[in-house]
Amino acid sequence: MPLFWKAYKSEASNFIDALKAQRPTLEQEQLAGRALLWDKSVDRSAQADYRAARVAQQPYVYQTRSK
Repeated sequence: MPLFWKAYKSEASNFIDALKAQRPTLEQEQLAGRALLWDKSVDRSAQADYRAARVAQQPYVYQTRSK
């Protein structure tokens, strides 16, 4: 390695670093937004009921049932 070697930093990394410097609460806002949609507790018994009540799909979806 040369004496004056500098590690490469992409424009995207520079942008994110600048954004975090401007808005220090950004990571907490991201976590709060994620908690709204994704961090939910799962009702296991309801999920089991949904799976048990599932109806099998026909081999060809658009064909009507012949009698």
